[in-house]
Amino acid sequence: MLKIGIIGGSGLEDPKLLNNIREEEVSTPYGNPTSVLTHGTINDKEVVLISRHGKQHQFSPTEVNYRANMFALKEAGVTHILATTACGSLKEEIGRGHFVVLDQFIDFTKHRINTYADSFANGIVHTPMATPFDENLRELFFQSATSLGFPVHQNGTVVTIEGPRFSTKAESKMFRLWGADVINMSIATEAALANELKIPYAAIAMSTDYDCWKDDEAPVSWEEILKVFHQNADNVKRVLVDVIGRM
Repeated sequence: MLKIGIIGGSGLEDPKLLNNIREEEVSTPYGNPTSVLTHGTINDKEVVLISRHGKQHQFSPTEVNYRANMFALKEAGVTHILATTACGSLKEEIGRGHFVVLDQFIDFTKHRINTYADSFANGIVHTPMATPFDENLRELFFQSATSLGFPVHQNGTVVTIEGPRFSTKAESKMFRLWGADVINMSIATEAALANELKIPYAAIAMSTDYDCWKDDEAPVSWEEILKVFHQNADNVKRVLVDVIGRM
């Protein structure tokens, strides 16, 4: 039976897009998730929402218990996961407020456990990761954003950094040379774990800034990120509702 998990990023901690809301506190073998699971419906489909950074955004990107979050969704019976995230743009053509349907990641994190295979004592685990984002869900994201008239890029490589600090100019320019399109602090970790759990996963990123590679603009600030994301949060919710309606 279809049950859709939503991982809400910055600005989507409020679950008002759900109907018939029920909250559930859970624990996992990997510790506690960063928020309660909020059960509800969208377009008469069962949905489970989790706030990536906690409902008060109290967990830094490194503090987020990604393993617990993903495992909790699996235990809740989730069959597909839709993730949202704010991101910085590494390309001139990806403007503020633009959506990017991610298709590849570069993992530049340094202090995270990004696997459930802590040991090979019970068998060798090498999860394929050539195409980390589910193609069917990606196509739904693109169709929805396009039909709603939002600026959207059909493909994009995200580089996930550890955070919580932002990049230096040298790093930002290096990531551009690597071929990355956008930058954030969460998606690579989630995508890797989703693939290990064999749950189809896709993420839509909203560009809020140009990181710090553009010499003609001030470097990114958290206040600017929140301002742009909150201005466009309703657009993210509209895309999510539309995608779920197509599933």
